[in-house]
Amino acid sequence: MSFDVVHIVLYLGIILFATKGLGLLMRKIGLPQVTGMVISGLLIGPAIFSNLGIGFKGLINPAKPEMDVLETFAEIGVILILFSSGLETDIKALKKSGAAATAIATVGVLVPMALGTLSAAMFMGGLYTLGDHAKLMNALFVGVILAATSVGITVETLRELGKLDTRAGTAILSAAIIDDVLGIIALSIVTSLNGKGSIGITLLKAVGFFAFTIGAGIPLRALFKWIVTHHPHTQRTGIFALVMCFVYAYCAEKWFDITAITGAYMAGLMLSGMHDTAYVDRKVVVSGYMFFTPIFFAYIGISADFSHFKISELMFGLVFVVVGIIGKIIGCGLTAKAFHYSNHDSLTIGVGMIARGEVALAVYSTGKSLIERASNGTVIGIDPLVGTIMLIILSSVLCPILLKMVSKGSNDSHQDNPMQGTVDSITERDE
Repeated sequence: MSFDVVHIVLYLGIILFATKGLGLLMRKIGLPQVTGMVISGLLIGPAIFSNLGIGFKGLINPAKPEMDVLETFAEIGVILILFSSGLETDIKALKKSGAAATAIATVGVLVPMALGTLSAAMFMGGLYTLGDHAKLMNALFVGVILAATSVGITVETLRELGKLDTRAGTAILSAAIIDDVLGIIALSIVTSLNGKGSIGITLLKAVGFFAFTIGAGIPLRALFKWIVTHHPHTQRTGIFALVMCFVYAYCAEKWFDITAITGAYMAGLMLSGMHDTAYVDRKVVVSGYMFFTPIFFAYIGISADFSHFKISELMFGLVFVVVGIIGKIIGCGLTAKAFHYSNHDSLTIGVGMIARGEVALAVYSTGKSLIERASNGTVIGIDPLVGTIMLIILSSVLCPILLKMVSKGSNDSHQDNPMQGTVDSITERDE
């Protein structure tokens, strides 16, 4: 079945205009732009209006082949998001972060994941429902959505309060980077389980994938270093990086049954911390943020289906937000306390890790595709779109408020911050 190119061109124009407009509006009121982009998709697509019985089905109501084209653009967009995240991961900072930050990040991933998985199971009928493979996949992906942390808002708040270079601020920045890595690993493992293979085979594939990416990445990193040494700040560096991104994404999904966005993240990680990394991120990935990435966020809203919406989904959204926030505060805060951080610093670290952003939406998009494949095209359990949007909005609002509340009357000790070099890139990406 062919598609109408003219309609695609019109849809792209509407999407880019709507996502930019609502994205800027969200930024003006202190929320992440990605929130506005997803909401724009809900407003211009059929998700809301087609259920009102007014005859208007949205500005974009694409037929199947046209929707497939938008989906393709969206998938490229999410690959570029994770590639950017990998580029901005500071390997040197990871080495300096130490056992405390690693433990904070690890527990800060595991506790929200466990709470999210259990909450989803309870809303699907109880823990016994996890015996159904499709519902197990659904519940696990709800948990994985809660793993990611987006610290752009945290960075700006701590900088405003003059506490970015405190012991707690350093721990937050270090743990957030490790948090991203662990979240991607968790996503890879859960995605591999979709084939109903054994845990052992799944873990073996995951280990093989990471061995492959690192083994191939070392000579490719050396080649990239040679290119930027002899041809710095040229288009060929950006092209080389994109080629590596797309090839890694392909190999991850086709050879190891690991999601493509994990391959893209690893490609960015292998090229991170080098002389021209910032140039590549700025010149290549920014182009993705101008075109493919807005399409990805809008596509989430456009493809949403509220025709069978139940009040239980809204109730689950509220529970999802609560466990997502409490899970980070408890997991990260108590672990910090175990490493002899003060009560105040432990609470600051827990609160500073609650914000979620674009990575949560990337996991949602991948997870939705997986649970639909596992259940022959339908979501048997819970579609966590409403909960994910609510979490991003509410955590983004609550994070700076709570940080300012816990900072009152504190006497934080300042120290050299090994993460300072990554702060601007983290903040810039979130904007």
